[in-house]
Amino acid sequence: MLRVAVIGSGPSGVYTAEALTRQETVPDVAVDVLDRLPCPFGLVRYGVAPDHEKIKSLQGNLRKVLEDPRIRFLGNVCVGPALTPRRLLGLYHAVVYCVGAATDRRLAVPGEDLPGSFSATRFVSWYSAHPDEPPDEFALRARSAVVIGVGNVAVDVARVLARPAAELRRTDVPEAALGALAASRVTDIYMVGRRGPSQAKFTTKELRELGALTGTDVVVHEDELALDPHYTDTADLPAVARRNVEVLREWAARPLEGRARRLHLRFFLRPVALTAGPDGRVAAVRFARTGPDGGGRVADTGGTREIAAGLVLRSVGYQGVPLPGLPFDARGAVVPNAAGRVLRDGAPSPGEYVAGWIKRGPTGVIGTNRPCAKETAASLIADAPRLLARALPADPLDGLLAAGAHPVAWPGWLAIEAAEAALGRSLGRPTVKICDWQGLLTAAGATTRPPRSA
Repeated sequence: MLRVAVIGSGPSGVYTAEALTRQETVPDVAVDVLDRLPCPFGLVRYGVAPDHEKIKSLQGNLRKVLEDPRIRFLGNVCVGPALTPRRLLGLYHAVVYCVGAATDRRLAVPGEDLPGSFSATRFVSWYSAHPDEPPDEFALRARSAVVIGVGNVAVDVARVLARPAAELRRTDVPEAALGALAASRVTDIYMVGRRGPSQAKFTTKELRELGALTGTDVVVHEDELALDPHYTDTADLPAVARRNVEVLREWAARPLEGRARRLHLRFFLRPVALTAGPDGRVAAVRFARTGPDGGGRVADTGGTREIAAGLVLRSVGYQGVPLPGLPFDARGAVVPNAAGRVLRDGAPSPGEYVAGWIKRGPTGVIGTNRPCAKETAASLIADAPRLLARALPADPLDGLLAAGAHPVAWPGWLAIEAAEAALGRSLGRPTVKICDWQGLLTAAGATTRPPRSA
């Protein structure tokens, strides 16, 4: 039997497990999907906005894979000092690291770390009930918030800030976050990009959602939009960029209605500093005006703008981080690899593989992880004859327990789901996520030892 550990239960990890069990070259394969969290699904659970039910429904597809009897989910298992990559290779023929890009890119400007300035990922984790994020982190007392970035994550956090809490009550947003959003004093939300509307990374569907928000005026500055050479003629643009510009052009022409909240979409502004108020907290963001440089990029054109902000959310991309015991390419922020095979000193390391963002960088959408996972799985299966030559313990779970792990297996996850459904019923809401480690582990109950039926 070929025993494989997949580290990470997000889309890339689940798609890797699926590819390994669906191939026919090596029919006898058993896959343990290990995750640091007691809950599976990665960013589908902890990164998709609560009001995006269609995308969140992808959990159903991932669930079907993890319910395969040849696959065993083991949450609450952390790869680290006690469970090193070397130790894992003593338990499995192969280990596939699908650990994503665990941190945000930084702005590298003065004042970035002032109180009140956060990565957008932390805000997403907060409203998604990630147990690493304190439930009371965001009090939302500021009148003005600035979101730096014009990708889909930036759109998500801006939309959640603007959406009435009564509408979010129909989602699984945790109770503490719902209360903070209901008490929010934010009236002006600025989403700011250093480039123009034709270069924005958001999708048209996400953009249009901003224009449909209850009680929110969308404010665009036509003079900024007009700096984009494609603003009046979109014929040469890709379809998504063309539709985005057309939507923004339509909004520029429509009158404001004096609603309670305003969502400002600003372009051609590059952040250069965050400044503090008398209390030491962030009070404003200073931007340099930019413009097209004629080569598809932007350059400073002179002059600055300042936007008041008691809350700043930085959304300029994700970045992989080193995993102790694995090689790391700091420049690309990925594990060096060839078709998913981990490279140590330029040569493939037997039994070690990567898939997903830690393999290729934070690019693409959820579906992009499927062909990426298939490529890695194909490399692993091609290496299987050599990998199978190594003798292993009868069940790697014994080694995980010996390393101090306290796994939450699939029945424990089902117990968490049941507890969250019960919590929702008690609050007169749909399922409500449990947002703290102790609550999740208590709901999961005692460590279970599921049999290996494959």
